[in-house]
Amino acid sequence: MSQLADQAQAWLDQDPDPVTKIELQALIDNHDEEDLASRFSTRLDFGTAGLRGELGAGPNRMNRVVVAQTALGLAEFLNTNRDTYLDPSGELSAVIGYDGRTNSDVFAMDSAEILSAAGIKTFLFSEMVPTPVAAFTGRRLGASLTVVVTASHNPPRDNGYKVYLGGPTGGSQLVPPQDREIANLITAISTKTTFQEIPKSKDFTLIGQPEINQYLDRAKTLVSLDESEIAKRSALRITHTALHGVGWKVVSPLLAAAGFRVLPVKLQAEPDPQFPTVAFPNPEEKGAMDLSFAEATSNDSDIILANDPDADRLAVAVRSGGGYQMLTGDQVGLLLANQLAPTSKAIANSIVSADLSALAKHYGVPYTQTLTGFKWISKVPDLGYGYEEALGYCVDPEYTPDKDGITAALVIAQMASDLKAQGKSLVDQIQDLAEKFGHVATGQVSLRVSDLSVIGKITSDLRANPPASIGDEAVLFEDYLARTDAMKTDALILSSNSIKIIVRPSGTEPKLKCYLQASATSKTAAAKLLEDLKTWADATLSALK
Repeated sequence: MSQLADQAQAWLDQDPDPVTKIELQALIDNHDEEDLASRFSTRLDFGTAGLRGELGAGPNRMNRVVVAQTALGLAEFLNTNRDTYLDPSGELSAVIGYDGRTNSDVFAMDSAEILSAAGIKTFLFSEMVPTPVAAFTGRRLGASLTVVVTASHNPPRDNGYKVYLGGPTGGSQLVPPQDREIANLITAISTKTTFQEIPKSKDFTLIGQPEINQYLDRAKTLVSLDESEIAKRSALRITHTALHGVGWKVVSPLLAAAGFRVLPVKLQAEPDPQFPTVAFPNPEEKGAMDLSFAEATSNDSDIILANDPDADRLAVAVRSGGGYQMLTGDQVGLLLANQLAPTSKAIANSIVSADLSALAKHYGVPYTQTLTGFKWISKVPDLGYGYEEALGYCVDPEYTPDKDGITAALVIAQMASDLKAQGKSLVDQIQDLAEKFGHVATGQVSLRVSDLSVIGKITSDLRANPPASIGDEAVLFEDYLARTDAMKTDALILSSNSIKIIVRPSGTEPKLKCYLQASATSKTAAAKLLEDLKTWADATLSALK
């Protein structure tokens, strides 16, 4: 306990946040060894997704000290590799955005002061912005670095630090080995420099509405703004939820400019770090869409568009059979692929997403499946469209090199409007595409854990004893961790001609995920096969945990 207490006291001495100081002092006074060990026995891992974790005191939490160490580590990385990451003006530069979560604005300000003091020309958004707006701005300016303080769709107690690099990375998320280089710099800083010793400067530039307007101007080019087209779109009724995030203030003017009538779920339209109406602010989670369904029913809406709190993801629901049918990420991904592939030089999705080979062949467009994450999808040469099943769609990769739930909402709304004019819906279109390219049902079974070692145990057991069959299907087993090429990753794949199961740890949450795909000759048969896979996955995870 004495070592933990010493570490905690040293942290307390440098912590600039009165809230976390009080929290930590109470743990020290109460000799809470278990909680202190949770906070001080390790630190938040800086990876390709940056940082994400629970708010609180200590190196294994999100707080001002950890953020300051991270910002200084990024500054040292840029200065060490200066020539590689110079912006078009020949300087090192950074764009910083933030969402509406607890302390996001504070973390952003600390970062701006530290990067500025390190000689990096820094642009800080003066207001909360969606992640895609910050990513777009970083790409437009050719910034050396873009940071967004956000935990996306994580629980209210979390926050995060998302990082994009310029230079050869082109404003997209960083990939190995840069993440390890930066992580090592952060660790070194944490052992020798206190928060108070890190230089800070107010010599940064505030940006805001003009940059948001530039994003909107670009987004509007993705659909026709012909007056006759705009007039037709008012017939489509849309309900939108921002899930207490920052999406509404950008989605609203964009869709209005294109002629759409959009009614917000008012209780969820404005940013609120407590996310009071949902347990998890993730449209995929049970109950998160309940208010949206109620509002849409009341408004007689044709579709529901739901953004997660930082608006980089999009969920879609369609009026069907007296209620609303949630579309899967793969269904929305297919709709967008069919819309965008004809004008794309290349399309891509991740290995955990449904196969688009038949569609790509039909349109004569190159198709790539990448490792999970837009850090990989965005780097496919000549990419015109990319997606992954976790509600992430990149419809304008030249300008926003990441998933963007706002521009995706615009394109989906346009499709729904065009289909309504034909007396059809998005659900009808999905069925038509299934008849054309094959019936595929996809789903997911997840195991949320409090102890991350459980995930390691399950994957180790599966690697040691992979099943030879699932139901009546003989399956092939592939361990992507054993690969020696660029596709090496912590994932297990079980597959046959008609099924595919990918097992991998979540990159952002304490979850083990099983991605399920079932192919058959009809919609009913594919759905039945998917249910069988869900039953198998549930039973297997329960037996192994």
